Amino acid sequence: MLLVVEQFLNGLQFGLLLFLLAAGLTLVFGIMDLVNLAHGSLYMMGAYFAATFAAWTGSFLLGALLALGATLVLGIVLEMSALRHLYGRDHLDHVLATFGLILFFNEAVRLIWGPAGLALPLPAWLTVPVPILPGIHYPAYRLAIIVVALLVALLLYLGVMRTRIGMLIRAGASNREMIGALGINIKLLYTLVFGLGAALAGLAGLMQAPILTVQIGMGENILILAFVIIVIGGIGSIRGAFLAAIFVGMIDTLGRAFLPNLLRQVLSGAAASTAAPALSSMLIYLLMAIVLVVRPEGLFPANRR
Repeated sequence: MLLVVEQFLNGLQFGLLLFLLAAGLTLVFGIMDLVNLAHGSLYMMGAYFAATFAAWTGSFLLGALLALGATLVLGIVLEMSALRHLYGRDHLDHVLATFGLILFFNEAVRLIWGPAGLALPLPAWLTVPVPILPGIHYPAYRLAIIVVALLVALLLYLGVMRTRIGMLIRAGASNREMIGALGINIKLLYTLVFGLGAALAGLAGLMQAPILTVQIGMGENILILAFVIIVIGGIGSIRGAFLAAIFVGMIDTLGRAFLPNLLRQVLSGAAASTAAPALSSMLIYLLMAIVLVVRPEGLFPANRR
């Protein structure tokens, strides 16, 4: 029972982190029609900024806030200086240009911080276990990630669904040409959307930093899952990204936790431990393939929210 509850919460926590990364990516892709492979680099930069600012200030919370602001500014500068020139061009141009940005950010990090990874230590009050059920404790920091991510998801939903800017974002996800014809400043809207996406990616990176080592290229593997999520949920859909991220996070975490024991019934211990992560990934890609066949527009496409 303890293991089931703990792994369920781990899956929820991982899914919510994936949502923060995928939410910005789906808005950028859905509204700006921009395939941004460098989104994972913004996730990485958020982690590096957090580790650096926390070391400078001696405060985890202050370092996190400064890192969030720095990633937001970086995203705005990146959109205005480089990505703005890609609008209206072929998706292959997007892929080549943003792949070049991945190489640029990786080398920039290597030059500034060096090739070795960084650690982001937690304050003592976030390292204690918290009782959640009788006899069941859960790490305070992982619980904080769940609470913060749910709060951000709620604020993002209210912002997109209940504000004028959110109305423009939803309209842009459904019909970019229409909002341009209504006289909306498309460039400003694109800059705001990309900045928001960068901040969400940076938030995911800085929250993951204390759990994993902050290192070069840390955003590249998780970006693949983010793309899978927006395909399953529907491009441009916040609700779709949220639900798909929870599905993917649960499948990945529960699969890695429980599949080894099942596979040991037919495989050796070493083979089962090796095969379980691969099988978990296969289940996620199988889910994506089924969605593409049954509902190619995704489970919750933007124009049906």
